[in-house]
Amino acid sequence: MAKTKPFVSDIENIRKRARQDIDRGAMTAGYSADRETVIKLLNHALATELVCVLRYKYHYYMAAGINSQAIRAEFLEHANEEQGHADQIAERITQLEGKPNLSPEGLLSRSHSDYVEGEDIVDMIKEDLVAERIAIDSYRDMIAYIGADDPTTRRMLEGILAVEEEHAEDMNTLLEQLGRKGEPARPAPMRQAAEQPGGTRKRG
Repeated sequence: MAKTKPFVSDIENIRKRARQDIDRGAMTAGYSADRETVIKLLNHALATELVCVLRYKYHYYMAAGINSQAIRAEFLEHANEEQGHADQIAERITQLEGKPNLSPEGLLSRSHSDYVEGEDIVDMIKEDLVAERIAIDSYRDMIAYIGADDPTTRRMLEGILAVEEEHAEDMNTLLEQLGRKGEPARPAPMRQAAEQPGGTRKRG
């Protein structure tokens, strides 16, 4: 028979600590994570989400073609959800007594994902899928780093991660659907430039 683990908590000490540094709001002495590092990671996540918002918005406005209507709606939905993630992250940064870095200067250098416009609607979807895959691994790394030291931040990141995984699946499904409709991606510009008439490549 499994032994039960008793729950022991020093309520009197918790009450005493709660009255100390009362101006710090949600930040209590029981917070055990490296707060400065967590804030830095969250600001990188914030930049990543903002870049994703901008990329999805660009794709929403620029997507064209016979299959574009439903895909544009998907781009817009993802842009709005990424903005929601950015708002969540910014709010958590302020709860941790940090400052959300919303400056456009250096935004791309803070972001884990790139801002790539794409040549056509298939390229756009591919770039969004790549960005989502980057975000997925980045959030997994953050969650593993935080562990049990900051449950609130970890749960927030786990929720965002779940949505990013849904986004990646959405983009992958769109690519499969377009492939069945006979709308392949254009050859990459670098490959086009490297090829000469007749199918031979330039040699350096």
